[in-house]
Amino acid sequence: MMSSAAMVEERLALLGGEPACKFSWPRWPVHDATEERSLLEVLHSGAWWYGERVRQFERDFAAYQGAAYAVSCTNGTTALEMALRALGVLPGDEVIVPPYTFIATASSVATLGAIPVFADIDPATLCLDPHDAERKITARTKAIVPVHVGGRIADMAAINELASRHGLAVLEDAAHAWGSRSGGRGAGTLGACGTFSFQVSKNMTAGEGGVLVTQNEELADLCRSFSHCGRGKDGAWYDHPFLGSNLRLTEFQAAILLAQLGRLDEQLHRRARSASLLDAALADVPGIRLLAPAPDMDRRSYHMHVFRIDQQALGIDRATFLKALAAEGVPASAGWYQPLYRNGVFANAHRLQPHGIRAPLAAAGVDYSDVSCPACEQACRDAVWLMQDLLLAEEWQIERLAMAIRKVAGNARVLGAAGR
Repeated sequence: MMSSAAMVEERLALLGGEPACKFSWPRWPVHDATEERSLLEVLHSGAWWYGERVRQFERDFAAYQGAAYAVSCTNGTTALEMALRALGVLPGDEVIVPPYTFIATASSVATLGAIPVFADIDPATLCLDPHDAERKITARTKAIVPVHVGGRIADMAAINELASRHGLAVLEDAAHAWGSRSGGRGAGTLGACGTFSFQVSKNMTAGEGGVLVTQNEELADLCRSFSHCGRGKDGAWYDHPFLGSNLRLTEFQAAILLAQLGRLDEQLHRRARSASLLDAALADVPGIRLLAPAPDMDRRSYHMHVFRIDQQALGIDRATFLKALAAEGVPASAGWYQPLYRNGVFANAHRLQPHGIRAPLAAAGVDYSDVSCPACEQACRDAVWLMQDLLLAEEWQIERLAMAIRKVAGNARVLGAAGR
């Protein structure tokens, strides 16, 4: 790999130099004849609806995560809503969530009429900080929802201990953690249950889809009932003993997901290898800060590789850093997260009249205007994301990717002086 000094001498592409990455990155989603054949089999069978392929996928995915049960559904958002209901969360209950995550982690709570309470993240991992979570517990707290950001498993030992002391349920938002494992146990099996997403950007996808895994049969049965119109486990077809919705996965989706699951292990190892190469190459670069290692993890899914930049040390802001990376041929981003409490659905809760969509929390009397999670806010200013599809590139491409990052960091002062 090119030395740091040589990188400084090389002219940035943004200033007229040669781009470091003059090639095409892997395309996503990945598919082959396996999906095509399976989809055609479903099509010609006429059995399109919630059948044997769905059941097979649930069995296979549960086994892959080391869970006893899996319940599929339409997407990761409805999986969270289903899980919260099954865990007994009711209107007016409080649920502790991190603000550095997709909106569904908190909106699923609000959909039930419960109140999201935001606890800050650990800046070293970007996952929920158990210490701040403890500070946010009240007599109304019912559950905690840690998020395994980018496939990095949160501090579940501390979170479970905290939850046990206060009698709280733990729901893992594992939407980034297919295959992630800590201490021999898969994501989703470390709390009461865990939920996953198969949306199109995810490491395995059917365009949309979701699943819940758990070791608890009663919880799985409740989730199955809710996803299946409130039907009972052994009841008649038009007998609906419980409240339910229609969250059923189709056979087409299950056919794709079975194929995706079949290649997930190889892709997981490739992403992990790429992340390891990047970590080694960037460890000594001034102005680049890597996240803390995860020695307790046996496997890590890497929905994205995240590093942070010291904008003061580099002498440029993140937008300029990303613009320079783009010129080098690197599709890095700032990520799509902002602190959740700054989204209108929460920020305006105390200003609007109660409404089921515009202001679902207005009647609850909550005011998020004074909420501040400094670690989350800083991460939203300085984090850089490299998405999972880049991590599927060949080793030489990952080396060029690292070279591009080192090149931009090494020339940051030049870039700043040029006013770019």
